[in-house]
This record gives sequence, structure tokens and C-alpha cells, in this order.
Amino acid sequence: MFELLGVPPQVLLGQLLLGLINGSFYAVLSLGLAVIFGLLNIINFAHGALYMAGAFVAWMLLNYLGIGYWPALFVAPLIVGVFGVVIERTMLSRLYHLDHLYGLLLTFGLALIIQGLFRNYYGISGLPYQIPAVLSGGQNLGFMFLPNYRAWVVVASVLVCFATWFAIEKTRLGAYLRAATENPTLVGAFGVNVPLMVMLTYGFGVALAGFAGVLAAPIYSVNPTMGEQLIIVVFAVVVIGGMGSIMGAIVTGYMLGIVEGLTRVFYPEGSAVVIFVIMAIVLMIKPEGLFGRTA
Repeated sequence: MFELLGVPPQVLLGQLLLGLINGSFYAVLSLGLAVIFGLLNIINFAHGALYMAGAFVAWMLLNYLGIGYWPALFVAPLIVGVFGVVIERTMLSRLYHLDHLYGLLLTFGLALIIQGLFRNYYGISGLPYQIPAVLSGGQNLGFMFLPNYRAWVVVASVLVCFATWFAIEKTRLGAYLRAATENPTLVGAFGVNVPLMVMLTYGFGVALAGFAGVLAAPIYSVNPTMGEQLIIVVFAVVVIGGMGSIMGAIVTGYMLGIVEGLTRVFYPEGSAVVIFVIMAIVLMIKPEGLFGRTA
């Protein structure tokens, strides 16, 4: 069947797998954006910079403190999450009653500041981050050689995405979070500390970006611009899935990663824009997104 398409099966299957790996990053990052927008109504343009910060924190833990990959996988997102809590308490909490544009402008400015600080100190050349020894090597799948670490990225992203979806959609805490977005005064009347919940939600959303940064560190060079272009793609993923839709962010992230991989096989010139073309089509047909709810 593959030969009928004029494409060697090794090339097609290899690009599908690479697309799934890219989709893993799209899913985790867009999930963090969806959590923040869906529950806080904040368009967090600093998400790409915090993804980059997660990678740098993992690099610094290794090179300055000797803390390896596995502890960093938990410590780095925690540090980024705490930083997010500080941002929410000192800046974003003042904007909740204003138009969404103010939050977007503030987080965009924060992204420039964070990126500029890392660029001034570390330059723009990439810093290597070693793959953990237990995940070195790979598996021969017949049609391609799959590095163990990239397979781990897919598994880790699926686990994190499922756990986040389950916590928000199927638990009492998630019900409180969703209720607080609709009527915070009523939820507060039941004794729920809504400001604390909002603060922790934002911290968790940016911690997901930090987690993705740690996953990316051994694959891509750790540099201040690593989140610059990726965040534009991730915003497109969120728009296609539906702003604030948890399931939409997850499914669309993986789906568009695979579509991007297939485009590299059949029309390589269009691989850089295919996601944005899909976004334009979706916005014309279903403006609320594939999984979004009509206002």
C-alpha cells in the first residue's frame, strides 16, 4: 500500500513516529495553556519562555549542583511552578477583572524579559544536556532505529496528559476548579479558598511547561530561543482544539504532530505551515475549535 503512494514504508512510518514525538511536546505544552485559559481566562504568552526555563533549570541543576535527570524531572517543574505562583500573586491577580488583552500583553512582556535574561547570561549557542544512561541506545523497529529516550518522551507525555485530564474532569478538586471559573463567589461561599485555588492552578499550568522543557533538554540544545517558535505552534494547537478544552489540547496536540510528520513525506515545503492552514480552516468552519463549546 505504501509503495502505491510512491513512498518507501520506512520513510512514511519513520515520519509518523517522529510526528508522534513532536506531538507529545505539543500536547503537554498546549495542555498547560488550556488549563490556564480554561480555568483562569488568562492567555499565557509566557508559556514558551517558561518551557525554556524548565530546560535551563534542569541544565543548571546538573551542572551546578550535580542533580541528574530523574530528580530534575520533578524538581525543575516545581521550581518553574513556584515562579509561576509568584507571577500570579504579584502581577496577574491584578488583571482578572480586566480585558483578556491586558493579561496577554503582560505575559508577552514577561516572556521577553525572561528570554532576554537567559540570553544575556548564556548567549544563544545551545548547551548540551546528556541523556540519562538508562535511556541511552535504542530499538531497531525494522523501518527505523528508535532511540529509547524519544520513546520515553511519548510515554511520559501520555501519562502526564491522562493524569491531568483525570484530575480536572473526574475528581472533586477538578469540579471545584471548573465551578470557580463560572461563579467564584458561590464556590467561595462553600468555604473553598478560591484565590489559593487559582494561584495553584496557574502554578500547575506553568509547571507543565517546565516539565516539557526538561523532556526536551536532552533532544534539543538548551538555549534561550527554544520556546520562541514552538509557542506559536502550540497556540495554534490550542485554538484548533478549542480554547480552554483539556481534551482538545491533548488530542489535537498528538494529531497535529502526526499530520505535520505526514506532510514532511508528501509535501515537505508545506510542513512548516500546515498547522496554521488547518487552524484557518477550523476557525472558518467551527470558530470555537474542534472540542470547544459554543459561547
